[in-house]
Amino acid sequence: MKSLCIKTNDSNLLDYLLNEFKNIDLKNIYFSENEFKNYKNIIIHYTGNDESLFLSKVSSILCFLVIDEIEEDLLKRLLFQNYFYFDSIERNKILAICYDYMTDNFFHMFDKKYNILYNIFYSFLLTNKCIFLNGFINFRLKEYLDILEEILNEAVNHFVIEKEYLEFISLLKLYINSQPYGCNLVHIICMSSESILLDENKNLIIVTDDIFKTKYLSDINFSSNDYILNSLLTLLPKNIYIHLIDNQADDFINTLQLVFEDKIHLCTSCDICKIYKKIPHSEHS
Repeated sequence: MKSLCIKTNDSNLLDYLLNEFKNIDLKNIYFSENEFKNYKNIIIHYTGNDESLFLSKVSSILCFLVIDEIEEDLLKRLLFQNYFYFDSIERNKILAICYDYMTDNFFHMFDKKYNILYNIFYSFLLTNKCIFLNGFINFRLKEYLDILEEILNEAVNHFVIEKEYLEFISLLKLYINSQPYGCNLVHIICMSSESILLDENKNLIIVTDDIFKTKYLSDINFSSNDYILNSLLTLLPKNIYIHLIDNQADDFINTLQLVFEDKIHLCTSCDICKIYKKIPHSEHS
């Protein structure tokens, strides 16, 4: 006979475990609940012959317990410990990024976390009859916590970059709205390999790639069209017609829409579009 004792003072975790053990798919297993001093105990007895299967079932239940019931609190604790300088609103945004990442990569992340937890629990239960659940989670799950920290660090990096990006967009918008228009109209011919600027008379506008002449570029790299952005901020047109020759709006176009707002007009089928769609990309320059 194999016996195990799981100790916890968290009633929610206890209810979760009791429910799982009631529905466990294994014969010859018996469990009871007792309370001694500060801990409530679940005592599990297995009278069957397949001890490894029994330990596997218990380890699996404990894995799901951690992932389903405890992981969110662990993430919040790590976030507060490692990035205490963020306020509560910022921390909530970072947590949302973590959850989105784990949802988008659900099967990979779940398998990775589950396998690490399973090996830790199974190895411990092989040689121990009693597990103090809270202490075990705090002191024996370093590999699992390392995964959560990796996810958290990625989320923080994403949050900081996005925050800097939006702050830069805001500064550019303030600049644009504080300046008089420099011209009435500029056309941008957007293709997959390059972008071309034309004035309102459809004459080519030379875009300089001299970094020393760029006044408005930031440390944020939007795309290879940074110099187009700089030219637009210098010209300050009242209207910007963007001709999507490949019929796709990329990150750069999205950035222009954020910066210039209602000054942007998208087009895919005007006379200019038709002309450039007929010209092979290699001949545009």
